[in-house]
Amino acid sequence: MPPRDLQIQENIPLAPYTTFRIGGPARFFCEVTTREQLLEAVTFARERSLPIFVLGGGSNLLVTDRGFDGLVLRVKIEGAITIGGGYRDDRPKQTSVTYDVPGGMDWDAFVLKVAKADITGIECLAGIPGLVGGAPIQNIGAYGQEVSTSILWVHVLDLETLNFVSLTAEQCGFAYRRSIFNTTHRNRYIVISVTFRMDLDATPSLRYADLKDYFSSRTSAPKPIEIYHAVRNIRQGKGMLIVEGEADCRSAGSFFKNPVVPTAVLHNIAATLTLPADKIPHWTAGEDMVKLPAAWLLERAGFVKGFHLGEAGISSRHTLALINRGHATFADIALLRDTIQREVASRFGIQLEQEPVQVGL
Repeated sequence: MPPRDLQIQENIPLAPYTTFRIGGPARFFCEVTTREQLLEAVTFARERSLPIFVLGGGSNLLVTDRGFDGLVLRVKIEGAITIGGGYRDDRPKQTSVTYDVPGGMDWDAFVLKVAKADITGIECLAGIPGLVGGAPIQNIGAYGQEVSTSILWVHVLDLETLNFVSLTAEQCGFAYRRSIFNTTHRNRYIVISVTFRMDLDATPSLRYADLKDYFSSRTSAPKPIEIYHAVRNIRQGKGMLIVEGEADCRSAGSFFKNPVVPTAVLHNIAATLTLPADKIPHWTAGEDMVKLPAAWLLERAGFVKGFHLGEAGISSRHTLALINRGHATFADIALLRDTIQREVASRFGIQLEQEPVQVGL
């Protein structure tokens, strides 16, 4: 029997807990709101040799039709935000601010709080669905910002030792949409809270064309709160803001990662399409490497906005968002995904990588 203060349920459909609205049942399901409950739930699973999957906001998730044959933990450990300050020896005034944020807090609500305080650092990450605890796992990023640049510590439960420990940003191994939490140490840690540090001397920067265009008529630099609202407006216009009732929003956001490839691949694509390389959108990504927009590759391969295969489709407002058109199953999304990946690989020699976490067999 589960501990008395835990409500462990059986055969709970996971689709309602995901923004895709897709997925079979969890054999066991439990929501935990305290560290003590989390330890009890982990003990429950270990005593039965059950695999564990940690569910956050369900926004970057694709659950198979068979569901998950183990314990799904919905971790919603909440609490108050603790705010601190940082100083340098050569400066008499405070130069940074720290936020200790519980992992169960809504991510966008935290971004709004920081932006309202007129502090820059994460305002371009407005409108990304999910919880704070999920932000470091994928190293979320958008419009020229990545969350890793503002993370000081990630506080976790180590499932190998059952100890609560704190990892520095360096220990987290952040890279483009990656961290140790979704690569080398997948399934070892459960994020409890995150400590962020914002530089009070920093000023907002508008790197992406969408944001530059949005503020093109401005003669003064926009404030973080203005950028916050601008990003949300842009995301909603692209169908990338979760709005209940909008068909294009039954998705997991960007489905494919922007590929980082050798510069030679860029020139090969240019030759294939008989285009100058500088006419293909790309960004430098280290020595002799470039990042290509996956959306551009999809469109050039014939997968345009509104394309669909049965109940699975591409958003009418954003090429990178695969959507559940109403009654799609995992198999429907997987067929569309595989079709896109094969065609892009055939045309350009690039294997697109799925961004949402896949759960179940």
